[in-house]
Amino acid sequence: MSPEVLIIILILSIPVYFSTKLILKKLKFGDKRNRKYLAIIPAFILSPLLYFVLILIWVFSISYYPKSDFNQKKWKENTEERYKMSNGIIKSKILIGKTYSETIELLGSDFYVYSENHIAYYLGFVPGLFNIDPDVLDIFLKNGRVIKVEQHRS
Repeated sequence: MSPEVLIIILILSIPVYFSTKLILKKLKFGDKRNRKYLAIIPAFILSPLLYFVLILIWVFSISYYPKSDFNQKKWKENTEERYKMSNGIIKSKILIGKTYSETIELLGSDFYVYSENHIAYYLGFVPGLFNIDPDVLDIFLKNGRVIKVEQHRS
């Protein structure tokens, strides 16, 4: 373990020690002198667990992002947060069967053209632990109509 981790665990062990000592006093477990030593054991056991739980909470909170239904006005105004609506677009299949021009009318003209049958819209950076690349909404067409919509990290 790195010295920084040990210092954090030591800092966490101080409130755990005093909390345990208080709980032992309320439970009338041991006498005043014994409680000091008895409180050390849970402090050493619970402090690393508490550190691990705090790290898990941090990882899950940084990986979370809200999802919302598609809103044409918000889509066009805020290109950096389009990722919030991309899941709604894909799952609702609102683009499936639409023509090329209907798709552009709905989503706007700020797209990339990969080929005549593949266009993509910038979605912004999806929150994540090691996310350094923006996501893209891929729209695949066949005979001028949308057949598939996917999201990928560029």
